[in-house]
Amino acid sequence: MVSTVAVHLFFFLISVNLIPTTPIVEERPFQAADGGVGVGLGKSRKRVFPVPHTQEPNPISEAYGYCNTPNRTEQAWEGHSPADFKLLSVQVMIRHGDRYPLYSIPKTKRPAIDCTLSISRKPSHPLLNSFISHMGLGGRGHWESPLSSVPRLPNHSVCEMGELTQTGVVQHLRNGQLLYQAYKRHNLLPSDWSPRQVWIETTGKSRTLQSGLAFLYGLLPDFDWSKLTVRHQWSTLFCGSACDCPARNRYLEEEQRRQYRLRVSDTELERTYADMARTLGLLTRQLRAANPIDSLLCHLCHGISFPCVPIGDSGTRGCLTMAQFAVIRRQQLDDEVDRRRVGLYHKYAILAMYPYLNRTATKMERVARDNEAGRQPRAGGEEVFTLSSAHDVTMAPLLSALGLEQARFPRFAARVVFELWKSPPAMQGQPKKKAGKGEKSKAKDRELFIRVLYNGEDVTFHTTFCRSHDRHASQPLCPLKNFLSFVRRDMFSVVNATSYQEACYRRPG
Repeated sequence: MVSTVAVHLFFFLISVNLIPTTPIVEERPFQAADGGVGVGLGKSRKRVFPVPHTQEPNPISEAYGYCNTPNRTEQAWEGHSPADFKLLSVQVMIRHGDRYPLYSIPKTKRPAIDCTLSISRKPSHPLLNSFISHMGLGGRGHWESPLSSVPRLPNHSVCEMGELTQTGVVQHLRNGQLLYQAYKRHNLLPSDWSPRQVWIETTGKSRTLQSGLAFLYGLLPDFDWSKLTVRHQWSTLFCGSACDCPARNRYLEEEQRRQYRLRVSDTELERTYADMARTLGLLTRQLRAANPIDSLLCHLCHGISFPCVPIGDSGTRGCLTMAQFAVIRRQQLDDEVDRRRVGLYHKYAILAMYPYLNRTATKMERVARDNEAGRQPRAGGEEVFTLSSAHDVTMAPLLSALGLEQARFPRFAARVVFELWKSPPAMQGQPKKKAGKGEKSKAKDRELFIRVLYNGEDVTFHTTFCRSHDRHASQPLCPLKNFLSFVRRDMFSVVNATSYQEACYRRPG
């Protein structure tokens, strides 16, 4: 197996290179395709996917969308289905919420942000105070090592690098509450839910653990700690015991070389980095190594002026500018276009996310079996709700693997939701013919459906496995069998293979 250090090195590198390229735009009025004006909760093609236009996207407005400031009303399309369909399970992957930068810019003052929680500070949330109290009872929960030693709340008056902010907590309290409202009428999780029915997993970073807990608290206020086990995923790919894949690592290395070549060929970007370095009194390579976009995004999201330094004996202050920030953001948007064109990242993503997608499919199959007519349900039930609290370097390849190449880059507190639905039983009195064994299996297939949602928008029919499905057929949802075939076989056609093992270990040539 690839060592833990090696895998984390790969994802450290890609996190530097793949700092947001096309984030969600702000939910504000937009020009609709029919010439009218819509309000930011339109159909998926108008918000989750860029609207086709001739003008270049505005790097600054794209960046504000990435911040995902929790200051507006949202509507979630989770939980919507044709009448009388039964919701069987929900599996959610979230990106952690707003965080303090992972890097600092040399010779500048770090952003002054308080990472303790206070209901008197904005943004706040009606559940924040009770959430703080409830997290104090977390010792009653069950924690996989090393999570028991990770703080359950951000707690530094001067944020530490990468620490979740109060904004990040509020973002996920809102997300959880949105899904509570979306699913409460479906009785997905009864008030007496069993420990087996809820699965929560996170990487070992405090920002993912705390984001997951905030989300869960919004979904299940005052949940019973004694019934909760929080599981640890050591890899940002959530690949469990199936992380070893040499071909995946090769595709990632090739993708990083492509990014590097594109970046150094951008003369405007090079001039901008040189100007910024002169302002700060640094070598250009020092500034690049400090990954300034990460810190500048934090300044932007929190309304803090960009960094300044005194220059020479005069004490005149030289400051980094919004125009410089816009150049770096523009190059990242260009990189996103080139990434899709070349296709190396998509191949990487297929192999990176197969273990997670296969586990998702397996959980759906187990829940479906548990709900078969005449079958005795398993004691304690199956995992009807799964929460995976992850990073941008988890969610970005997941979107790509699903074929959602045009989807915006994961903003802070982004969410991907997989829903499993069962159609209503045949109408009483409808004549039935006796089916053979194979026909019974096909009948079960026709009863089960999947929906995929990204940030509350239904993107099911943008996915590779359901793009060609006839939405005007008798069943307007995507058959689960499409997803199962995609995960078990079809997705590997991109890398000219029929299985994960073959794709990972076949010698190049």
